Amino acid sequence: MIHLNEEEKRIEDEMEQSVPLDPEEREKLDSILNRARKTRAISLRITEFDLNMLKKRAELEGMPYQTLINTILRKYVTEQLVDKRELYKTVSIARESEAKYS
Repeated sequence: MIHLNEEEKRIEDEMEQSVPLDPEEREKLDSILNRARKTRAISLRITEFDLNMLKKRAELEGMPYQTLINTILRKYVTEQLVDKRELYKTVSIARESEAKYS
């Protein structure tokens, strides 16, 4: 017998409740996905210092520097790029609140 964890059970339940998309909805979804996959070459001016730093960071991350730049841009436009200072500030405030109410 296979034992599922809570997340696996939730996924299985959601799969049983899913319904196929009608052809029109499927076409809309496919169109959105195709547009999201398209790429376009651009020309970008960047200082040599920044480019060298990006290349070093990409090497540390084990990826081409263009991929790193693309990842950074995607995170920025989808508001997933985190400012470390803001994160520290948020954690500090949360800890202070926790200490105050403990």
